[in-house]
Amino acid sequence: MQNTVAPFLSKKHLRRGAGLLLAVTALIWASVSVWYHAADRGMAQARARGQADLRLASDRLVAALSQYREDAVLAADHPYVRALAAGDGVWSAQEVAQTLQRFADLAGAEHLVLLRPDGRVLAAPEGTPDRLPMTEDVARAAQGALGRFHGVEGRGTHRIFAFAAPVFATRPARGRQVVGIVRLTLDAETVEATGRGDPLPVWFSDDQGVVFTANRAGLIFRRAADAGPADPRIYPADVPFVTVPVRERVIAGQPILCTPQCALPVVLDLPVIGLTGHAEVPVEPILHEARVQMFVVALAMLAIGALFVTLWARRQALADRLASEAALNAALESRVALRTTELREANAALLRTQAELVQAGKLSALGQMSAGISHELNQPLMAIGSFAENAGIFLARGQQDRARDNLRRIGEMSDRMGRIIRNLRAFARPETEPASPVDMARVIETALEIAASRLAGVPLDWAGLDQPVWVMGGETRLAQVVVNLLSNAVDACAGQDRPQIRMRLCAQGGLVRLEVQDNGPGIADPERMFDPFYSTKEVGTNEGMGLGLSISYRIVQSFGGTLTGTNLPDPARGAMFALTLRQPDTEPDTETDREDGNGNGQ
Repeated sequence: MQNTVAPFLSKKHLRRGAGLLLAVTALIWASVSVWYHAADRGMAQARARGQADLRLASDRLVAALSQYREDAVLAADHPYVRALAAGDGVWSAQEVAQTLQRFADLAGAEHLVLLRPDGRVLAAPEGTPDRLPMTEDVARAAQGALGRFHGVEGRGTHRIFAFAAPVFATRPARGRQVVGIVRLTLDAETVEATGRGDPLPVWFSDDQGVVFTANRAGLIFRRAADAGPADPRIYPADVPFVTVPVRERVIAGQPILCTPQCALPVVLDLPVIGLTGHAEVPVEPILHEARVQMFVVALAMLAIGALFVTLWARRQALADRLASEAALNAALESRVALRTTELREANAALLRTQAELVQAGKLSALGQMSAGISHELNQPLMAIGSFAENAGIFLARGQQDRARDNLRRIGEMSDRMGRIIRNLRAFARPETEPASPVDMARVIETALEIAASRLAGVPLDWAGLDQPVWVMGGETRLAQVVVNLLSNAVDACAGQDRPQIRMRLCAQGGLVRLEVQDNGPGIADPERMFDPFYSTKEVGTNEGMGLGLSISYRIVQSFGGTLTGTNLPDPARGAMFALTLRQPDTEPDTETDREDGNGNGQ
């Protein structure tokens, strides 16, 4: 007894340990997954908000600097400035300097100076050196273009933006010669003031890797620890750079910068002003929210697990009680096993009977299709007999041309019989031939020739086509579809006082649509009209077996098209069938691209 119980307890404990390990693994996996997706979703939303805030701040900065640039251009076009720069001698340097200073005061700039193309000062406020350095903006203006510059002026931390506009000669004889340069200088803090209250820290760095302007004073002159030496023409040696170590991390699949607080970086290039916008969206609130969601899911799973363990314990108690009744259930289980065997044998017999019924149904379907084949071939056979008899008469009369024409029609009827058989075979098996470009106008002409005898006495409203309309399909099978639609329309018009068939073809949006409309009584059961062997006509008559629409539906589907039928509303009455096919990507250029009438209908 001891040897029997010990292994049982060992297996039981092993199963419990495995279940506990699986539960803990599922808890950890679900918690981590919730945290990851919550953090990823939160960072995506935070990045979108940061990009919007950075774009707003960047637009504000670019708009402000663009306004100052336009002020420089306007000052360069002032008549006082142009006269002094051209050496006309009308206005003195002091008068021009006063005019430029008033202009600067109105624009909100620090000062405006007039220079020679070589950098010598022509008109400027008092205390301005006689010559200014050839900075990038002055050099570009000397070449006749607008120049811009940013950097630290003098010694210390006075940051400036500068815009230089060329002054062209006023005399036509000099052409577009640059005779002077107007340089506008403004304090960088002027354009920073509007963004100081923004909740998101935003800064703009240049190609030196230096933060030149920002909405936080502590960010100015910050640069990466691995950045090279700054250009002394822009930043003098005494500029107090702030080097900040940057650590890169990846949290929830997103790159994060820690300086030292971790934030989501957002960058926007601004080539118009030669700066790059930056913003950092704090990620700690996002991670805190993700952790909260993770703990909520973990607690919910623990509660569900506790409930599951309670139910499982009750189930084990019930199983132990049922084990004591095993002796009483043994006889019942034996009877159930015997009954199960009997049911299995009965089920096998039922399956065999079902298979026999299916086979009988197949044989019945084949019999109905044989009747349909005889109906479809009846008209061509009668035509062949008539043409053969006429050919013999014409030969006896010596009218060889007319006899040859009848023999040619016999060949056409034979081809038509072959096409009919191939179409019926296509109904019985899946389509295998790929669709190719086919001229729908030619298909309709062929169908009208085939159905000419059926259409006799029924007016057809069809304008005809004078150019190809290309679709993806097979010429033989499409002709059979059109013939079936026309034949059904003729049958529907039978008994009408004024029968009428209307056919239209149009192409739009890469699709070609053929509509065949009659004024008959309409479709009795639209839901079943495409079912095989469904027909409102009497079976066994020469009116058909109800295969035409079903075969046509399968043919059109094999080309990737659609075939639909609807009843027309009163007072029009009748039914309309619409055949829709897609156009080829490129229209064929030659007749060789048209399908051979016998090659695509196998």
